[in-house]
Amino acid sequence: MNLTVTNSSPLIKWRKSSIIGKLIGLLSNWHTGSYLLQYGDAIASILVAILLIVAPFTNTSLIGVILIACGGFWALLTISEIKTNQITAIHLWIFFYWLVSVIATAFSPLKMSSLSGLIKYSLYLTLFALGARIFRKTQIISWISTTFLLISLIVSSYGIRQQFIGVTPLATWTDPTSPTADVTRVYSYLGNPNLLGGYLLPGVALSLGALILWKTIPQKALALVILLTNTACIYFTGSRGAWLALIALFITFFFSLNYWWAEYFSPFWRKWLVPIIFACFAVLVVVALIVVEPLRIRVLSMFSWRGDSSNNFRINVWYAVFQMMRDYPITGIGVGNQVFNQIYPLYMKTNYTALSSYSIFLEIPLETGLLGITFFMGILVSVCKSAIAQIKLFKGQNQERGIWIIATLAALVGLATQGVFDTVWFRPQINTLWWLLIGVIASYPLIKPSLKRY
Repeated sequence: MNLTVTNSSPLIKWRKSSIIGKLIGLLSNWHTGSYLLQYGDAIASILVAILLIVAPFTNTSLIGVILIACGGFWALLTISEIKTNQITAIHLWIFFYWLVSVIATAFSPLKMSSLSGLIKYSLYLTLFALGARIFRKTQIISWISTTFLLISLIVSSYGIRQQFIGVTPLATWTDPTSPTADVTRVYSYLGNPNLLGGYLLPGVALSLGALILWKTIPQKALALVILLTNTACIYFTGSRGAWLALIALFITFFFSLNYWWAEYFSPFWRKWLVPIIFACFAVLVVVALIVVEPLRIRVLSMFSWRGDSSNNFRINVWYAVFQMMRDYPITGIGVGNQVFNQIYPLYMKTNYTALSSYSIFLEIPLETGLLGITFFMGILVSVCKSAIAQIKLFKGQNQERGIWIIATLAALVGLATQGVFDTVWFRPQINTLWWLLIGVIASYPLIKPSLKRY
């Protein structure tokens, strides 16, 4: 079968007939003779690497400047070169979600504030588009992953140092009436333990992938050090959402890897490996809860409902958010935290000020309404379907790219799990990672066979 998109493809027809579509490849003649653009992928990779290097150590303004540079370079590459099969289902879902965000801005009661949020969101999406363009090359995925892993090692090492030397909390992150009120919660260079936990989740997933793929013993030793350091630092953050996310991440990676290596197992291990691993994990958790009192108290606080001040705070914020969603059900209040900060005080309970809804799955329908959450869930489903299809494909071809896809999917599952209970996902240090990870999966379109046979 011919595995190429034919000229009758709706996307090809759209590109040839629409005004926006005609911009793609507009400067293709210039691209052919340009010395600079011959190294376009390398330059784009350097821009992404710079973003990853500075993100945990700098303010959001500089991150914004680098995002603008990435977006501008993506636009330059797009109008100067035509690449076949650039658009996947993931691209389309993201594009329609962006259109819904535009509609939410148009109908927002605070249009200028929402416009600011829309611009920031658009910059993240251009980063996704740039990543989806350059990550077709597996060596670029490996290089960018290595860059991020080394930076995450620096960040987590400093967090562990804070655990041993002690650190003054920058906010009230622990219930002051709890027996663990004096327990150190590290935040490294990020200033927030929950943000630090979310930032390190992709580091754990990618270090698992690196542990398998890196060839030499020193490389594997480095990957193991990064894995253990990042995991330990996530524990020291005391972030319950990050802990749950870490479990979801490990489960996703383990099941995917079990599928990847299943043919190499004997019948006994194919049947009993999963139950044995889960039994060992359950025993480890039970022993840890019995032996480590701060861990036991922190975990049990998840189930105390309003008995924990952090739980009680979130519940009161969620109640106000539901009231806001009731008043703005279809298109939401508008995009960005500025809109939330101005409208939430009209609904909040006294003494329960908040900067967000403490759940991305509440924040998104609040900002963009039922339309927004529908398309966002479409993005998640499309990403998972594409990742699973690629894992199956690369397993058959025994390509190392499949392991990177497994690690990427595990990282995304982890970040989404933490997002159920927190909104650090919206912070640029994590949001940039999220869209780059999706870019990895969207960079390899699985083309459906045409009806032509040769």
